[in-house]
Amino acid sequence: MAMDLKNISLLSLQTKCMQQDPTTVALCSAFEPQFRQLTDEVKACLIYASVDTMDDKLLDELAWSMHVDWYDAKAETEIKRLIIKRSLKVHRYRGTLYAIEETMKDYFQDAEVREWFEDGSVPYTFKVIARNQSVTAENEERFTMAVNAVKNVRSHMSELIMGLFCSDAIYCSDTLIII
Repeated sequence: MAMDLKNISLLSLQTKCMQQDPTTVALCSAFEPQFRQLTDEVKACLIYASVDTMDDKLLDELAWSMHVDWYDAKAETEIKRLIIKRSLKVHRYRGTLYAIEETMKDYFQDAEVREWFEDGSVPYTFKVIARNQSVTAENEERFTMAVNAVKNVRSHMSELIMGLFCSDAIYCSDTLIII
């Protein structure tokens, strides 16, 4: 028989003698709200523990319910899982350099952000530099959408610098700059 932890009375779990004790009655009534909150948090933990086994449709719903604005439903399943797993941390630091870098790492594994004061650019602008073979002009829109979702309102991305790498440097350009 399953026990519903959300609606259980802590006092009912005590012995008859303890149910008559004023201190026990007071402690049980004081701890019940925290106990109910804890049961909700345990349920949330179970959802996070199963992210690695969820299918795309469920991942999309979970991202929507968690307000992960930088989530892309067209991304690969493993990328979706990474984004959801890190979403609480990114939400906590949203609007900071850290949030932009972490979001870029979810999508492209390697990214660096240079702020305006580091290279003498226009105030309140930044450049994003991605050095990964998966970063292409085709997924620039995803990259830009993710950056705009986590950056602060005041700052603007002035450049997106995508590194192109190949085995023969003679036929490769060093970077592709998309403004």
